[in-house]
Amino acid sequence: MPISDCEVRDPRVRRTRQLLQGALRDLMQKKSLEEISVQDITEAATVNRATFYDHYTDKFALLAAMVGGGFHKLLAERNVTFDGSCPSAAEAIILAACDYLVMAHSNSGGCNCNTFFEPLMEAAVVGAIRRVLLQGLSAKSARSGPSPELVATTASWAIYGAVKEWFYTPKHPPAAEAVGPILELVIPILEAGGSKSHPRPAAGASGKSVHFRDSRKDRAASN
Repeated sequence: MPISDCEVRDPRVRRTRQLLQGALRDLMQKKSLEEISVQDITEAATVNRATFYDHYTDKFALLAAMVGGGFHKLLAERNVTFDGSCPSAAEAIILAACDYLVMAHSNSGGCNCNTFFEPLMEAAVVGAIRRVLLQGLSAKSARSGPSPELVATTASWAIYGAVKEWFYTPKHPPAAEAVGPILELVIPILEAGGSKSHPRPAAGASGKSVHFRDSRKDRAASN
């Protein structure tokens, strides 16, 4: 199976995976992932169990493909690519991650109470960011220093971790204002892989510094 469903070229394979992912998406509007079986998914997608296992090892792999594919689709719709040197492309990736996290939680239905959803979504989105970054870093890689794979992995987790902190900060600023501080943190990591660019100031549209509060501390203080 390709690393990403986005790499699938066979229209029959793409159609089957779209049916399975659509079925899981619809089922998750009604109940949590724990309550959904492979049989439920295949019946909703009108395919047999053998076909399911031809494409995915289990429902968790299906969820990861659904989330990762959704994020890749968002990047494609915005024509976002990373050539290893353009800070505006890194900025677009960060903003897309912010927007996708908001959309994923608003559309997750029963997943809001799902113990499996959050870590699987994290891994899928981080993997999608890593693939985009790695394409550019591999082309611009320096002869010495960390490998493009190491840099892409570190940067992708840094981006998602910062975006997650922004998302869970009560009354967080608009995503457009959060991008600057995150970009300032991420650019040095990308530069370690041979990407030479200049970070923008860590300020929002208003020119004021943006700070994220620890939402876990806020929740603990309120209890």
